[in-house]
Amino acid sequence: MKKSTMTITLAAALLSISVAQASEFSGSWVGAKAGSNRSDVAASGTALQPNFSKASGNTYGIEGGYNWDKGNFLLGVDGFADFNQKKTHGSTPAGVVNNYGSDVYGVDLKLGLPSGNWLPYAKLGYASSRFTGNGLTGSSSGAHLGLGVEYKIAAHWSLAGEYTNTSSKSNGTKLNNNNFTIGVNYYFDSPYVAPVAVVAAVAAPVVAKEVAKPAPVAAPAPIVAPKESFKTIFSDKPVTIEGANFATNSAKLMRTADKKLNEVVEFAAKYKESNLAVSGHTDSTGSAKLNQKLSVARAASVKAYLVKKGVSADRISTKGEASVRPVADNKTKAGRALNRRVEITSVVKESKQVRVTE
Repeated sequence: MKKSTMTITLAAALLSISVAQASEFSGSWVGAKAGSNRSDVAASGTALQPNFSKASGNTYGIEGGYNWDKGNFLLGVDGFADFNQKKTHGSTPAGVVNNYGSDVYGVDLKLGLPSGNWLPYAKLGYASSRFTGNGLTGSSSGAHLGLGVEYKIAAHWSLAGEYTNTSSKSNGTKLNNNNFTIGVNYYFDSPYVAPVAVVAAVAAPVVAKEVAKPAPVAAPAPIVAPKESFKTIFSDKPVTIEGANFATNSAKLMRTADKKLNEVVEFAAKYKESNLAVSGHTDSTGSAKLNQKLSVARAASVKAYLVKKGVSADRISTKGEASVRPVADNKTKAGRALNRRVEITSVVKESKQVRVTE
């Protein structure tokens, strides 16, 4: 009697980076910041103006903008408002204290190099400054530049450390502001969830029929009615679970991967005799050596999660396959997101009753 084979493939996309959001920092955002401001006033092209010494004070600010992912780098635009608090900057010969601060408004272009949860960046733009307090009045305008680094602490939240400089001029007077701030940012865009696809291909079982032969006697043999019975057939059932659940250059599991991995935990609990083979994969970004190391680390992250959930480590094997087995086109953002995945495969025995006639 021949054995039939049933193959069921589950293609499930865990949470990853969306098609329009291949890094952790693309999309719209707003933020607030606070820190220290150091400022002075000088005559344009000359040294510090008399009676206006350098001084440091507190600064507060708000900002917001939009970032676009461009593959290996990020391009953004943002608007900001800095409120540099009043501070004493010397006094005139007549004894008048120069106590002033400034409000600065402007826009910047941002260039960043995202790497997992980190984003070092530089920005350059235009700012308008307005004096507050006594000693100086009026407004000025000029260049605004900055350097900073941002770290994603949650799906929508990040922390940022930043240095900015504003050099604004008006009527021969130049105001210099140097700000050092720490800020918190909120990203509005939600991560993209790849759709779950389930494909089932069933090969119909082949049942052998046995027909009783009459005994070789001279007299005609009596006609015997066929007899029906049921027999159990065991089939191998390969199961594959796969998904894109990692950011670029990262082996850290997204928190939203828990739901799909918990299904693997339930599978392992139901089929206690089965073993799990975990293979990590990357997109084509980066060198072959780096991708191999990253794919091994991704597989190890999934194994560590399953072991933490109670699956015996002896039942789990891991390997890294770098970018040699893509499931989508690495020339597109969507394709690269799908190729950053981990596949978990197992084979279990499934029984089925079939009717047989004799």
